[in-house]
Amino acid sequence: MVSVNNLSLYFGGQSIFKEISFMVNKGDKIGLTGKNGAGKSTLLRILAQDQSPNSGNVSIPNGIIIGYLKQDLDFEDGRTVLEEAQTAFEYLNDIEVRMNKANKDLTERTDYESQEYLDIITEFNTLEERFRMGGGHDTLAEISQVLSGLGFSQYDFNRQTTEFSGGWRMRIELAKILLKKPDLLLLDEPTNHLDIESIIWLERWLSNYSGAVVLVSHDRLFLDVSTNRTIEVAFSKINDYKASYTKYLTLREDRVEKQIQAKKNQDKYIQETKELINKFRAKKNKAAFAQTLIKKLDKLEIINVEQEDVARMQFSFPPAPHSGKMSLIIEDASKEYSGLKVLDKINLEIVKGDKVAFVGKNGEGKSTLAKMIVDEITYEGKIQQGHQVKLGYYAQNQAEFLDENLTVLETIEQAATEESAGKVRSILGSFLFSNDSVSKKIKVLSGGERARVSLCKLLLEPYNLLIMDEPTNHLDITSKELLKKALNNYDGSLIIVSHDREFLQGLTKKVYEFKNQNIKEYIGDIDTFLSEKDLENFKQLESSQKDQKNIKQDKSDERSSFKENKNQKKQVKQLQNKISKLEKKIEELDKSQKEVDMQLSDPEKFKELSSNQEFFDKYDKNLKEKQKLELEWEKTIDELENIS
Repeated sequence: MVSVNNLSLYFGGQSIFKEISFMVNKGDKIGLTGKNGAGKSTLLRILAQDQSPNSGNVSIPNGIIIGYLKQDLDFEDGRTVLEEAQTAFEYLNDIEVRMNKANKDLTERTDYESQEYLDIITEFNTLEERFRMGGGHDTLAEISQVLSGLGFSQYDFNRQTTEFSGGWRMRIELAKILLKKPDLLLLDEPTNHLDIESIIWLERWLSNYSGAVVLVSHDRLFLDVSTNRTIEVAFSKINDYKASYTKYLTLREDRVEKQIQAKKNQDKYIQETKELINKFRAKKNKAAFAQTLIKKLDKLEIINVEQEDVARMQFSFPPAPHSGKMSLIIEDASKEYSGLKVLDKINLEIVKGDKVAFVGKNGEGKSTLAKMIVDEITYEGKIQQGHQVKLGYYAQNQAEFLDENLTVLETIEQAATEESAGKVRSILGSFLFSNDSVSKKIKVLSGGERARVSLCKLLLEPYNLLIMDEPTNHLDITSKELLKKALNNYDGSLIIVSHDREFLQGLTKKVYEFKNQNIKEYIGDIDTFLSEKDLENFKQLESSQKDQKNIKQDKSDERSSFKENKNQKKQVKQLQNKISKLEKKIEELDKSQKEVDMQLSDPEKFKELSSNQEFFDKYDKNLKEKQKLELEWEKTIDELENIS
């Protein structure tokens, strides 16, 4: 469908891409991976024809519709959310305008027998057919489905787009692109501004999408669910794997091991051949043979082992200074914007050493409470820091506060304290800024590189209470893993706002869900929270089914004979027992699967288990057994409802 041919790009004397080639076929769901600054976003811009290469080309057939979601967008004002979403149907909107004009002409004219009148009727019927075939009558339903999936309420549809934050306006742009149903969808960090529920919705949407997708994301779970092919960008080259991200890691390791072995064999052959050449070169009767060997070596295609981009951040947070037992106490804290209450009488205590996560839909007040704690915004109620608490804050848009005209080194030197001034270059080195890279201006850095500079500033002083709002935005997968490791080893208190499921796994001991202007506590990490949410919904479903059963049972009692009623109760009891047993089995299998998933999320454990085929066979068997039990549960529920 789209062909990239011998594409090269240079920037400031540095090679970004060097003669890369690949095809994007219909149905491909490609994840671009590589470290920050490798050129992933640049490659998307080239595919979207927003940037031209120095050489080579991108071949795109005529009529191909491309949808491109950038990281940074210029928004237009003056429309409601619904009106903005409707612009996605530009083709249908044009037809509708022409239909309305033709209809108006028909109502105003009286020359019913004229050829012009008949031509207008023909035009109207043609336009109406094209409008219907293009789904014109279903656009409002589609808009409602997509906007709701991305977290907008019906009330939001008629609000001006200017009333929403940048993150929510990014969602509107994403909705417009999804509604266009392009042949090729280019997504640059689409999950950065989405909450967990919206990410799961987008995963499902992409799984049902028939077009091609090329996306950049540092959400490992999102990549695994949403892609079937991985293109690695490293050292100006690409490596193409027909697999999702986790499988790609295994395939890459196998591929490099084979290359290493093949390289060893080739080096041995070259060495032996050179010895023969040196042995026979001086002998007249063997000189021709030596020349033959030399030609063979000249024609030999040298095997190069794929270099692994091993450069990775190495850092740890400074030891937390001594503080009192309580790190933070929040009492009846409330916040409203222009009469709209966001948080209502929040009560929360953070004990020394606590690590907690704030989760929930966007707009429910997570970042607002973080800003209240650091006294960035006004509020009602009381927020008190504990004895000798020193607070460090990483804002969601922290990178935007950097002075673009300063160099990386100047930025850190200005933020350094007397104690850390002598360690500036060492700290920068741990964040992969060394040699010439420290002289780069902030304005030329990628989003991920800017995020690393912002994190680097956080290490210049020791804190015993860290508040981090979406710290993984723009960080590559390796950097996220290292940040998570550093936070796990951090001995102070931590409040982290994040929608990244994998990043939160095993990181926190408590989860606070923000919903309906308040918070609810869950003991455990994000997996425990998601598990309990599912269980909670399951109980609600079961409760509603029992209510329906009782209502139907009462009506049935009035019409049934004593004998029929007795048999019916017996059947109901049997089905209820069966449902209870099935639920117990499903819950056990679900718990077992989650434990296994936790193991697989650990790279070292995954590497250890990847060669154990018996382990994966058992995993698949349990998964199929769970699906089978769930189907049986649904069937039994239907039987129970029919009998009731």
